[in-house]
Amino acid sequence: MSPTPPTQIILSTSRGNGLVAIPYGEEPYRASRALEEAGFCRISGGAFAAPLANGSTNRQTASALVHRAHEHGVTITTSPRPYLADFGEDLAARLPGTWSTQVELYYNPVVQEDLIGPVWDNGDLLQALIHDHVPSAVVLKNAVGTELLLIERPRHSTGYLLGAFATEEYDDNWEEPNAPRSIVLPSEPTLAAHAVATTFLPEYNRSLHNRRLDTVLTALDRIRPEHKTLQAIKESGRSSDGVPLSDSRLLTEMERTFADHAWLRFRDVLEHAPVLLSRCRPARSPWPQDATVLDLLRTALADSQETRDEDKALSGVLYSWDGWKQARSRFGLAALPAIETWLANSEVFERQARAAVPGGPMALSAPSPRLLTARPAPSAVPRSSAAHR
Repeated sequence: MSPTPPTQIILSTSRGNGLVAIPYGEEPYRASRALEEAGFCRISGGAFAAPLANGSTNRQTASALVHRAHEHGVTITTSPRPYLADFGEDLAARLPGTWSTQVELYYNPVVQEDLIGPVWDNGDLLQALIHDHVPSAVVLKNAVGTELLLIERPRHSTGYLLGAFATEEYDDNWEEPNAPRSIVLPSEPTLAAHAVATTFLPEYNRSLHNRRLDTVLTALDRIRPEHKTLQAIKESGRSSDGVPLSDSRLLTEMERTFADHAWLRFRDVLEHAPVLLSRCRPARSPWPQDATVLDLLRTALADSQETRDEDKALSGVLYSWDGWKQARSRFGLAALPAIETWLANSEVFERQARAAVPGGPMALSAPSPRLLTARPAPSAVPRSSAAHR
């Protein structure tokens, strides 16, 4: 990112708030003080505003602001766009479903770095957050958990950028291969909403489906080798290095260790597989016979739900490493039948889930490689992510 700009006040107009001002730069508190002394009042979201009444009043407000800004060493910048919150509300009102909006102000450029972690993007939005100054944004949310980020398009006098946050289950979004690309929006809200509804949201839904699928398959792939090793030891009566297991306690300990590791990974299956299964329509696929297997997989998830609920309940109670290890071993042993069901039928699940990609053509071939999309990764260095939400 370029050096922090000098302290400034960014002015724009709002149909509901009149003249809106955002303090921004090295020492934004100086800009805030100038605004307060000029008669501006803080509004929802953290900006300041003064009503636009008649010509005389407006000139008085402008004169007071210029003088106070000069006294505090603050520059004034006028935005060619309307207040971002207004555009965000207009956009949300035209999107399918019900959306809420919340304006966020980043008085100092350092604050916007907190967005880099939770933003899930492989396009211009992420690059803007890394390289450009973003004084404000609007977060749009709907009832099914989709969360979008809207900013003014940097280095352009018109247009906006819109991308997505990752869903709350995901923290590590850097260079994630399924990430959707943010979209450039026009300044007209109806045209912008059409672009979001017909282009961005379908891609977002496909990307999230593919990410969930990769997460489930990766979890199972990590469990499978350890499970095969444990089964081979049980059948042979010998450890992996060929030593006979004369003490049954050793085998019990091996089972507990496997259960501990397997439960950590199987939680991803319990988290992400249900929504994928809900989209599978085997009768419409080339493999209608898969319906029976999908029922088995659903039953396995349902049988493990009580264990998963207990795991979540204990997450804020157990603090010792030994306590967690013992609990995970117990959970893994309880879920072992479900884990084995999923290991045995993962290929059927994979082909049905791939065929069920939202808005995509029906898959007619064998399962493809794990990573469903491979896009160029951002060139910048990842930053630490403070929680946006």
